[in-house]
Amino acid sequence: MLNFVICDDNSAVLDRLSKMLEAIFINNNIEAKIGLKSLTASEVINYLESSKVDVLILDINLKSDISGCDIANMVRKKNKDVYIIFTTGHLEYALLAYKYKTFDYLPKPIVEERLEETILRLLDDMKHTPSKFIRLNNNKTIINQDEVNYIKKDGMKLVFCTNNRTYETYSSFNKLEGCLPENFVRCHKSYIVNVKNISDVNSNKNTIFFPHDETCSIGAKYKNKILEVIKNGNSTNNLERVNYGK
Repeated sequence: MLNFVICDDNSAVLDRLSKMLEAIFINNNIEAKIGLKSLTASEVINYLESSKVDVLILDINLKSDISGCDIANMVRKKNKDVYIIFTTGHLEYALLAYKYKTFDYLPKPIVEERLEETILRLLDDMKHTPSKFIRLNNNKTIINQDEVNYIKKDGMKLVFCTNNRTYETYSSFNKLEGCLPENFVRCHKSYIVNVKNISDVNSNKNTIFFPHDETCSIGAKYKNKILEVIKNGNSTNNLERVNYGK
């Protein structure tokens, strides 16, 4: 599910923008949520430090010591994949906004049709992004790959498991494996894991652990490979507690 963040120092504008976005999500069957809508730059910055964000909609002039451009500059130093959309009533800021790899610029007052056109173009751009997003159900559902803990084969279906929910689609492991980035590794005939999200491994019990008590199994055929990947540091987590069966 795509995570949107909105920041505007005008509460009326903020509420109207969030309602327009939610209507666009519903009308176009978009799997997305507004994780945060805020009046202050500081709240947005704190949220960005602890949460994965896909789309950031920022008012440029926030009437504070931190502007929308300042937030964008902070984001770009750490993450080049977040989609940034600027809003402002000051046309002179338009060219400045594009300095931060801006996807679009929306002049105020924001018109719902113009916002919808931007969101649909953004989704189309995501469909053609090779590594950041996974597309399901003929591209109707787009998942941030970082959210996926593991993928399970269940008959003719594939089940994508995240911390918040699962997604199902009809496809094959063989077809999928060739489209996934290298941090997704086969660990069982019925499981592919995102090694970046592994929290612990017990090789004696052939079990991989993820946050929120999610687990999946290690198959004998794939055991050496997955343990070697983790041992060589191809996981971003601290796995000092991994039991390698010694």
